[in-house]
Amino acid sequence: MAGDPSADMNLRRKLSWVTVFYFAEGLPFGIAVDNLPVYFRLHGVSLTDIGLFSLLRLPWTLKVLWAPLVDRYGERRHWIVGALLVMAAQMATLPWLDPSAPGVWLWALLLSFTAASATQDIAIDAYTIGLLAPGEEGVANGVRVSAYRAALIAGGGALLLLARPFGWAAVYWAAALAFILLAAVVWRSPPLTVRGDTEALWLAPLWTWLRRPGAPVIFLFVLTYKLGDVSMGPMVKPFWVDRGLSADEIALISTTLGVGASVLGALAGGVLTTRWGIFRGLWSLGLLQAFSNLGYAGVAYAGAGRPAIYAASLFESFTGGLGTAAFLAFLMHVCDKRQAATEYALLSAIFAASGWLVGSVSGVGVMRFGYGDYFLLTFALSFPAYALLPWVKRWVDDAHSDASGRVV
Repeated sequence: MAGDPSADMNLRRKLSWVTVFYFAEGLPFGIAVDNLPVYFRLHGVSLTDIGLFSLLRLPWTLKVLWAPLVDRYGERRHWIVGALLVMAAQMATLPWLDPSAPGVWLWALLLSFTAASATQDIAIDAYTIGLLAPGEEGVANGVRVSAYRAALIAGGGALLLLARPFGWAAVYWAAALAFILLAAVVWRSPPLTVRGDTEALWLAPLWTWLRRPGAPVIFLFVLTYKLGDVSMGPMVKPFWVDRGLSADEIALISTTLGVGASVLGALAGGVLTTRWGIFRGLWSLGLLQAFSNLGYAGVAYAGAGRPAIYAASLFESFTGGLGTAAFLAFLMHVCDKRQAATEYALLSAIFAASGWLVGSVSGVGVMRFGYGDYFLLTFALSFPAYALLPWVKRWVDDAHSDASGRVV
């Protein structure tokens, strides 16, 4: 059982630690998703290979498999510190490997980087649950999202601004220094003692969820709801590069302002989903999310200039936030409150799988069809999930309808 720090720590101090932890969690994701595609495209890496880099997200999908190790062995803050130091070493090494010809060693380094990031995520989420007392989760979640988004801006936008004046080596050495500083701060976090469950107890909630009526359909819906969004994502930054936009522009518009637009979209989506209900939020906000892909397709077909590209980017970021808010509300709604952490991890892992599955072939799609046709295809990929809405509606209406929390 987690030690309760509330006796000697006020809420403000807890929130300061939440800020540190989720900044640390968001930083490597920002580097992997927003920074590295620009780095490799500017060094001439093919779109096919950049698309394959989406496979590096696999550890974020599979992390539920080794999560029990973090629960059972050592302190969670030590896992976090260890992961941060590993990521620092990897970032310091990255400039020494030739980015123009990604080989086995570069792939291995980046895969170990995302594996360390995924392991850190497990420990941070578990530590935060132990840190907070009942009733503190709401305000802590707001701080958590803000810190995570700030880290995405830092990892994907701010670091890119260092490339032109100081060179790419300085970008990744600065990232390494940031990880070291975060490790030093986390080392001073209060210790929490946790006793992990047995393997049987860990597997039981998953088995219970899998036995629910209609669970395979819900799995398929989770896998496909944001398929159009995640299939376009890996090719957005290379598209900007190929249209002649600089790293500074990408950092400011697509990454920094884009993250801000996605935050606004998520806030608006949360309000609308609360007002309309989860089911209406899913299909209506999902439509807006899908139509934003047409903005990029139109820009690619028309050969439009910078203002149109900026507008397409910000609209895509905003509507992506709208759809994400409704989608996350759905995931939370269909989880049994007694086992929400395990079930939510399972569903989020299924969703993450769609990112690396379609992202890995996105470069091949652009090479074969061109940017315009491929972005139009991603719009069409947004709609298979809509065929599953009748089953989804039943889950939204009936979830938690009986005492056991099972759908009937």
